[in-house]
Parts: sequence; structure tokens; C-alpha cells
Amino acid sequence: MRNSKVVSLEEAIRRSGLQNGQTISFHHHFRGGDKVVNMVVDKLAQMGFKDLKLAASSLSDVHAPLVEHIKNGVITGISTSGLRGALADAISHGLMEEPVVFRSHGGRGSAIANGELKIDVAFLGACSSDELGNATGHGANSICGSLGYALPDARYASHVVVLTDDLVAYPNMPQSISAADVESVVVVDSVGDSTKIAAGAIRDSKNPRDILLAKQAAKVIINSGYFQDGFSIQTGTGGASLAAVKYIREEMINRGIKASFALGGITAHMVKLHQEGLIGTLIDVQSFDKVAAESIAVDPAHREVSAVEYASGQHLGSATHALDIVILSALEVDTDFNVNVLVGSDGIIRGAIGGHQDTAADSALSIIVCPLLRGRIPCVVPHVTTLITPGPSVDVVVTEYGIAVNPGRPEIAQRLKEAGLKVVPITELAAKASSIIGKPDPLPFGDKVVGVVMNRDGSVLDKIYNIQ
Repeated sequence: MRNSKVVSLEEAIRRSGLQNGQTISFHHHFRGGDKVVNMVVDKLAQMGFKDLKLAASSLSDVHAPLVEHIKNGVITGISTSGLRGALADAISHGLMEEPVVFRSHGGRGSAIANGELKIDVAFLGACSSDELGNATGHGANSICGSLGYALPDARYASHVVVLTDDLVAYPNMPQSISAADVESVVVVDSVGDSTKIAAGAIRDSKNPRDILLAKQAAKVIINSGYFQDGFSIQTGTGGASLAAVKYIREEMINRGIKASFALGGITAHMVKLHQEGLIGTLIDVQSFDKVAAESIAVDPAHREVSAVEYASGQHLGSATHALDIVILSALEVDTDFNVNVLVGSDGIIRGAIGGHQDTAADSALSIIVCPLLRGRIPCVVPHVTTLITPGPSVDVVVTEYGIAVNPGRPEIAQRLKEAGLKVVPITELAAKASSIIGKPDPLPFGDKVVGVVMNRDGSVLDKIYNIQ
């Protein structure tokens, strides 16, 4: 093609005008199967770049090679929703001089759109692209479905490079990323392993405790006052959250109730309900498994949205503003209903903010599902290790020992009590956990700030210190 944008990765980097000290960005739609981040940063290191800031929608175990690039000064700053694995462990122990900035998915979208997070060059993996850069999450060699977290980068970055392992004939439409936003197209052997998308936090569970929690969460929803024809819902990816969908489905069929839409990271469970006619529209910012990724390619009622359209607190048209019910998980909840989903009980970063803050803040009913204890680790505590989602945004906490309702929602507590559910003060849950395992020793935090947690409005919520 006469106007082809196809070049090598090195040439694409040269054409971008990238300079030391600037910001590069990536998306995480391949999750544990991503190959783009390591490939690009390896090339940047070979080309001699230093002091680059890496703005990824999230980072995981597969990105452990970044540790060496941080040590060598190629990467000196990171902005992300989450960190896992060896990279997270090294950063928790003080690897970086500059603290990592953690934002929710909606907060990241807002920061990119309003210029707070300025991206100089976006490197965006796509499952297919034509020679001009019309790109999608579906291809002959890989599939990831929605590219919702890449869309703000594509729209607002100063320069956009699409990497693909399936170059197709023009026009590659309907497209997720428009050729109008793309400067270069790079063809590579593989952008990601699709089989590793449904990994990590995404899991079905046969654990009896998870099943019990799921049943309790479903009962909370059914008796909350929001379980009415036309309600909307988002669920997390933990075992209890996914299992809760099964029990909600049964009650929807029994009552003849249908949901108007399901939101967020879409799974096969939600696709099934949609195909059964129980959910009208799927609004998908991230396809969490192959079934969801295949569905969005063929179903006009399964719609892709950008992170801004999904959950930006600064854009009143974002979908979370219309959300009725959200089911979320937690590492810790404290007696003020504050939630931690990022830092483990050992002080090591091991998770992601994701859309936690966004959906809890905007939904009519936010439900946190977590066990009272994980092994010998309390999940309901006097004070969370790290504040991620502020307590006023959290309405209900479901544990196997009882259900706590935020004092700011007395009407919810009353409805649940009338339905015969065990509603208890959250202080009672914390005391129960303490009586079983005792008071944990304080964590050996140092005085170096390794992470800064942002609220979705751009303010600082908390700081994470190095673990010694």
C-alpha cells in the first residue's frame, strides 16, 4: 500500500521522536500473556534510552524483566493500576527511587484525558491491524477482545505505535483503534498469549467457603431493594463474586427479572446470562476470557468502551454513574469500611486498584465479599494496611460470620434484617477475627515511600512504604 505505516520497531521508535525522560504507555489486555511491554522496553534499552517513565494500565508477573531495566536506569518511573510478582516484590523492598503512582482505571483514564498524565509515545498491542493502523482485539493468531484500556492512550498520546501479529488487508473494520490516531504499525511474531488472559485473580471456585460467601452476597442483592427489573450490575473476578452470579441468575429466572446491562471486565458468566436474555447489554472495558473476547466480535449488544467511558469520575457520561450494584473483593476491610486491595498482609504489593474505587463510589449499592480470615491472616481489621477505597463508598461487607452494613445506609440494614440475614456491626467482625488469631505483629515498614495511591479525583489517598 502506497501510504503504509508498517515499519520495524526500531524505526517506529526513531520516528516517534522519543527522548530520554519522556513517558511511554502500554495496556494490559493480555494480562499474564502480554509480550509487548518486555519486547519494547528491551528494544529501548538496546537503543540506549534512559530515564523513561512507564505508564501501563497494569503490570503483572510476566513483567519481571523490568527489574533489570529499572536497575540499569532505563525505567525510572512507573504509573499503573497494579503490580504483581517479582517486579512488585522488588519495588516493595525499595528498588525504585521514584515512588510508583497507583491510579484506578477510571482515574487513569481521567488523568490521560485531562493532561495530568501526558503520554509521549503509546505502544499498543493489537490482535490485528491493517497497514494504516485500524486495529482490533481479534486476529488469526491471538484474541483479547475489548481494547478499552488502550483507547485513552490511542486518543491522547502524542505518538501512537500499534504492534500486531496479524497484518490484514485494509480496511480492518469495525476497528477499536482508529488509523487516524496511529503513526506507525509494527508487525511482530506475537503480541501475547491469549490462553493466559483468564489467569491470576479470575477464577471459578468450588471452595465451600467461597460458595457460602456467594450465596450470602446473592441474598444481599436480592433483598437490597435494588434487585428489580432493569437493574444493572458489575461483578469482580474472585471465586465468590463469580459464584454469586449463579445464584442471582436463578432468582432472576424465578422472578422474571432482567438486567438492563452488565459492566466492566466481562466474563463467560455474563455472556451466558446475556445470551439467555437475562442481560440486555454488555458494556465491556476488558474481556476477561476467550468466551467474552469472541462474543464482543460478533454481538452488537456486547459493546466496547474506553476506560474514560467506563469509569471516569470526571466525565458524567461514564457508565459507572448508571450502575446499580457492584460486587467487589478485598484483601482487607477495616472498621470504618475502608478497603485495601493492593498491599498484602506482609506489606508486599500484590494486587491492583482496577475499577474498585470507581465502581464503589458511583454504584447505588457496593458490596464487598471477603472471608473473615485467610489462613491465619485477618481480613477484617481495625485499620487497613493501605487505603484504596474510602469507607463512605462501601455499603455492605459480606463475610461467613455475618454481614456488616455501613451506618450511612440504615435502610439497607433494615431490609436485610427483615429478610432474616445476620447483620452485625463491623467492629464485631474485627473483634471475632482478633479473638481467633490474636493481634498481628506490626509490619517492618521503612521510611522510604515506594508507592503513592491516588484517589479517582486526582488527590492522594495514601502512601506505601518499603518493607524491610
